[in-house]
Amino acid sequence: MRMIELNSESKKNILEDLLKRSPNQYDEYASVVAEILNEVKTNKDQALFAYTERFDKSILTKETIRVTQEEIKEAYQKVDSDVVEVIRKAIINIESYHAKQKQYSWFDTTENGTILGQKVTPISAVGVYVPGGKAAYPSSVLMNVIPAKVAGVGRIAMTTPPGKDGKVNAGTLVAAKEAGVTEIYKVGGAQAIAALAFGTESIPKVDKIVGPGNIYVALAKKAVYGHVSIDSIAGPSEILVLADETANPRYVAADLLSQAEHDELASAILITTSKDLAVKVSKEVDLFVEQLSRKEILQKSLDNYGYIMIAKDMTEAIETANEIASEHLEIMTKDPFMVMTKIKNAGAIFIGEYSSEPLGDYMAGPNHILPTNGTAKFFSPLSVDDFIKKSSIISYSREALEPIYKDIVTFANSESLTAHANSISVRFE
Repeated sequence: MRMIELNSESKKNILEDLLKRSPNQYDEYASVVAEILNEVKTNKDQALFAYTERFDKSILTKETIRVTQEEIKEAYQKVDSDVVEVIRKAIINIESYHAKQKQYSWFDTTENGTILGQKVTPISAVGVYVPGGKAAYPSSVLMNVIPAKVAGVGRIAMTTPPGKDGKVNAGTLVAAKEAGVTEIYKVGGAQAIAALAFGTESIPKVDKIVGPGNIYVALAKKAVYGHVSIDSIAGPSEILVLADETANPRYVAADLLSQAEHDELASAILITTSKDLAVKVSKEVDLFVEQLSRKEILQKSLDNYGYIMIAKDMTEAIETANEIASEHLEIMTKDPFMVMTKIKNAGAIFIGEYSSEPLGDYMAGPNHILPTNGTAKFFSPLSVDDFIKKSSIISYSREALEPIYKDIVTFANSESLTAHANSISVRFE
């Protein structure tokens, strides 16, 4: 991995380099996505089936687009029973964590007849997009579906692309069944997002779309925002490790590669105050790359977006980590909890040498759908909050309104909104 002395210029260059990975940089695909969205919006199932045959080489009909119970049973036969058991264990942890996020309606009253409050209501229908083929991740199914179930969403429709044989990844189906998906459709890409956003004869419209996907899916979600809500525009995966001389270089190297193996655009960064650790980590990375199965992807990811940055002190290291605002941040320092208190921007924070990033991906419980490309500065992990909406409650008696009605009339008239003023004053004629 390339080693860089951290200074204002090198920091600026790296931040600019990382931003090139954002889906916002791929507008050349936008016209293709817009055409697909418009076709599905206009021609519905007809367009949906045509695009599935064109892109996935799979022929669909109104009778075959929805996954059947028989297909789900068949999927269970294909997935190792040990994997099913692990999925069930993960669900327990994920449900337990997200249950603590649940919000409830509240009301405050006063003696003069004022009632103010907030009514919390789950979103009625949510669409979950799940990638297919080599990028099938049952763990992401759990992370998208379980917060929706905890929130109380009644209808959860999942879309995922079929293989040429018309089948859906077995692990995906098992995870969906275990998590509580209500319906599953064999369609992927921008056309799936269009179907969820606008509705077709076979796929009823939803109110919100969540889940990761390729650049076409990301741009499609961006384009339909407003017709429906979305979770976020997901970019390539990333990890940043903050470490000092006490860190185990072998652990650091292994954790950097845990994200680099996702794809060639994934980013793996070490920021350390120890040049000795930097050298050792670089050597360990090279050894691991030779041993691991996704060697070519790992190497290209490291060549493109892998960095070892040497900071003069921990203050500079922390400041840089906050500017990068990484999706995953691991802290391996002498006093990791102290460092954690100074972190302002990160999707998920892993503290200590036994809290490696895959722990969060699969089993710990917190959501692994996280903000990427620096958006951790203003976005949060997927949560129960993403699947609820809030209504304000206002109720005043005449006795409560009378002392303030003239103030409201004055305020409305100051904005030249005389009908506003009239709707208050008419009650006291």
